[in-house]
Amino acid sequence: MLRNFAKAPKPEKQEIKRRMNAEQAKLAANQMRIKDAKVPVMVIFEGWGAAGKGTVLAKVIKDLDPRFFSVATLDEKPTKEERRRPFLWRYMVEIPEEGQFKFFDTCWLEEVVGCAFRNELNDREYDSRIDSINTIERQLVDNGYLVMKFFFHISKEEQRKRLDALSANPNTSWRVKKDDREQNEHYERYLDLYGRYLRDTNRSSAPWYIIDSQDRGWATLQVLEFLNTGIDIAIRNRGFSSHLMQNVFPLAQVPDLADIPLDKKLEPEEYKAELKRLRLKLRMLHNEIYHWKIPVICAFEGWDAAGKGGAIKRIAASLDPRGYHVYPIASPEPHEKARHYLWRFWNRLPKTGHVAIFDRTWYGRVMVERLEGFCSENDWMRAYNEINEFEHELVEPGAVVLKYWVQIDKDTQLARFTDRQNTPEKQWKITEEDWRNREKWDLYEAAINEMIHKTSTTFAPWHILESNDKYYARIKAMRIMVEALDKACEPYR
Repeated sequence: MLRNFAKAPKPEKQEIKRRMNAEQAKLAANQMRIKDAKVPVMVIFEGWGAAGKGTVLAKVIKDLDPRFFSVATLDEKPTKEERRRPFLWRYMVEIPEEGQFKFFDTCWLEEVVGCAFRNELNDREYDSRIDSINTIERQLVDNGYLVMKFFFHISKEEQRKRLDALSANPNTSWRVKKDDREQNEHYERYLDLYGRYLRDTNRSSAPWYIIDSQDRGWATLQVLEFLNTGIDIAIRNRGFSSHLMQNVFPLAQVPDLADIPLDKKLEPEEYKAELKRLRLKLRMLHNEIYHWKIPVICAFEGWDAAGKGGAIKRIAASLDPRGYHVYPIASPEPHEKARHYLWRFWNRLPKTGHVAIFDRTWYGRVMVERLEGFCSENDWMRAYNEINEFEHELVEPGAVVLKYWVQIDKDTQLARFTDRQNTPEKQWKITEEDWRNREKWDLYEAAINEMIHKTSTTFAPWHILESNDKYYARIKAMRIMVEALDKACEPYR
């Protein structure tokens, strides 16, 4: 894309100034339109070192209300702490709330291109990261985000001239990094790497705008005009249904809930002996996954009063308390609801060697939110594929993802509800909402069956815990975890 880049005719200086003033005023007005329409806006600035990204950014935000925008400056090279998370983690935690602008002074491009230049990525790894980026940008747009991507392009000679000028000034010499000089020295190779990346990530939902940055004023005007046009289109299209993606991941066979026998039991003595054995085994495996830097995500879903808490408690008691965290997931807080629905789970992903246990999960999108009308039909229908993509993003670099559905029958739930209501120390466990949900049992069962069938992938299958007998369910959950962690550690031993 860069080698064939055809520059638009540059207007005269006075014309640039006149149009820039008009576009800055329009952007200030558009900021309020964005706020009222609750559209989250990601503006990504990428490009050559010394191409003027910072200068243009300052002019773009000049007339904006600082209460409704922020700037993220991300280094090309992730920190040691950031490298312990999935590739996209440090970017996803920065996405804006609805009605807000977030300007990124470099984003995922620089990390990928930098790694490619240093030969730190083979072809498969490069393609995997490109797929991740295209997937997340599409997800963001499908969930109402406006993603505007600008690449600031200058010639090799212009870059060298600017780097020399910055270096000669004691007040700006600090801005010239070794990587900038290296980039200029290997300009032709970087030109090909940047061009390849732009071509591979240029999609209709989030296209690239290549900015002629030889003149900073002209560069600013180009960004402002593209940005205002993008905002006009985004607001005009607000509320239109986005396309649904076909699932591309292999699925594991799972029976309908009604076909699962719930008569499995464990006697108390057998339960105690097996619990002791599995706790010891889990404790040893926790040390091992920490040593091999394997992250683990345990996701628990199930009927109210099915026994999720008891199963989680037995697993957690087997682990080193310094190396796990249990997240009870309730209704999203306002700042969570104002972002992509998976954002609050990206924020809670474990570091390598640690365990994150979720008591309810991202599957609320296709259960509670679906049935209670908290999202549109298009939203929850699209979510099956988005969730599969999210879990694939976790598994691909080596995480273990364990998903449990805790199953009971309707009579068992009624008995447990009644016991909770009649036992003072258990009454905090039962709410009016639990009773209301029980009245929708059949609707929930249909939604759960669809969820399990569409998201039980071969890399992150659902495990059904028959929980009419809690002893049996707890031991089964632990056995599954032991087997999964043992398998994950096997290649390193």
